[in-house]
Amino acid sequence: PAEFHSQTAAEAAVKLHPIVKDRLSDIKSIKIKTHESAIRIISKVGPLNNPADRDHCLQYMIAVPLAFGNLVAEHYEDDFHRNNPIIDALREKMIVEEEPRYTAEYLEPDKRSIANSLQVIFEDGSVTDEIEINYPVGHRRRREEGIPLLEEKFMTNLLTVFEKDRCKEIFGLCKDQEKLENTKVNDFMDLFIP
Repeated sequence: PAEFHSQTAAEAAVKLHPIVKDRLSDIKSIKIKTHESAIRIISKVGPLNNPADRDHCLQYMIAVPLAFGNLVAEHYEDDFHRNNPIIDALREKMIVEEEPRYTAEYLEPDKRSIANSLQVIFEDGSVTDEIEINYPVGHRRRREEGIPLLEEKFMTNLLTVFEKDRCKEIFGLCKDQEKLENTKVNDFMDLFIP
């Protein structure tokens, strides 16, 4: 759950998490390269007063997965933010700069890239690799990679409401296009009655 312009930055932060998680206090700076739209729309410094501030802050959406390995909706809530001062400590170490190629490719109709890159610099002078991601999961250039994640999310959400057998039945029907197309609407809808 990351604002569109930050999705690749959040993914890069998830990839960097295993490398930095035990060295968060040793981080000197975090270099973020992004496109002009992200800078204009979601780059924020200073206090973030509510979940709406946080879910539209590039730096927040990088700090959380750097520190915790993931970004979920609950991470934007006041209690989570208040109880994890590392988030704002990491935000203060971030340097955001425009990468002209990212801006150009964001605007190119045949690409529509949403690129971001991250690199962490430590106090001892060592650095991580620069992690660059050009397209978010689900983008037309990463569609195949996104389908299993979407299916997993669907099943996870079904399990919040239905028993496992019912979830398997709904999921199996949705995976079989021919069978789904031949299912009466009222029979399909009946599957969603708890």
